[in-house]
Amino acid sequence: MELAEPFTFVIDSAGVLRLAPRRSEHVVCAGGGPVLGAGEMSFREESGQWVVGEVSNQSTGYCPDISSWPAVAKALDAVGIDHPSGFTHEVVFRRCLACGQVNIVREEDFVCVFCDEELPREWNVEGAAR
Repeated sequence: MELAEPFTFVIDSAGVLRLAPRRSEHVVCAGGGPVLGAGEMSFREESGQWVVGEVSNQSTGYCPDISSWPAVAKALDAVGIDHPSGFTHEVVFRRCLACGQVNIVREEDFVCVFCDEELPREWNVEGAAR
């Protein structure tokens, strides 16, 4: 794996961090199972150890909520990798109740880009990978 590029990651249902090359699908990285977190993660060397430089919840396979951060932090702590205090880039996913499409909310604009209906304020993309 090339360390200069971010990795695809998932936190599987057992809380284990799984990494794959960046262009890998999150669902494949997770073996098709449910996850506690997913996104992209990059590393840098600091004082002779690898630390997380940047981490996001950007995964269109699972569309994890930003509230998945504690599971990510716990998995990183379990393997002794230092990390930021939260996602360095947060992606807000919402499913439109009118048309069923998954949206990425930008700039707090909770309006569906597909049908112009208002999107829920609470995360509602459970089961996106299935």
